[in-house]
Amino acid sequence: MAGRGKHRRPRTNPLSRGVAIAGTGGAALTLPLLGATYASATEAPQSAPAVAQSLPQAVQPKSLTYTVAKGDTLYRIADKYDVAGGWKKLYKDNRSAIGDSPKVIHPGLKLKVSTTKAPAAKKATKSSAPAKPAAKPAGGVAKATQASAKTYADNLDGWIREALDIMGQKGIPGSYDGIHRNVMRESSGNPQAINNWDSNAVKGTPSKGLLQTIDPTFQAYHVDGTSWDPYDPVANITAACNYAADRYGSIDNVNGPY
Repeated sequence: MAGRGKHRRPRTNPLSRGVAIAGTGGAALTLPLLGATYASATEAPQSAPAVAQSLPQAVQPKSLTYTVAKGDTLYRIADKYDVAGGWKKLYKDNRSAIGDSPKVIHPGLKLKVSTTKAPAAKKATKSSAPAKPAAKPAGGVAKATQASAKTYADNLDGWIREALDIMGQKGIPGSYDGIHRNVMRESSGNPQAINNWDSNAVKGTPSKGLLQTIDPTFQAYHVDGTSWDPYDPVANITAACNYAADRYGSIDNVNGPY
């Protein structure tokens, strides 16, 4: 990511993804299209019952106010609420609040969302009867089993493996080889690497860390559960892979400046 200026800005060009998350060639990215229901153009005989009356009514869009949270992108919000027209429509409806660039939206920003998503059905309440205590093993001593915490080496191999486990939990694509290849090109494996000479640096947002992300990109694509320090190896890798997924489909599709 280092020294490329334009590619460091967070893209929410999602997924022509397939996280903007489409121009992501792949981050992240193909948007599901809303299906349309069409009635038959052939008229039924007058003696036949009116079939049209039995067809389901099209879901009418409903407007709601959404408060942007850390890590949100217009694509993710539009996808979550099935916004007809996707993130572009969401941006159009909120351009006065977002500004001229849809790439960065800040936590706390209020957005008007037109959703066609039907309200979720309420879950059946569980019986109020108290649960029966688990039977104790012989001797009356209850034994608790705990999965041993997974540990990782404090080196590039360990950072990549830990990042991959987190990415797997969050649904972010990427492979060991894809991450390693890009890390070696961008920083030679130095988590403290910083580019103080390119166009991003001139603008006050130098590229940092293993995968050379600028602060706005790191903050926009930060992965929950990781450090907010852009120099943290695992946080830098996961945020960069999240960004690459939104723009290119996966860090594996990045073979040069991005």
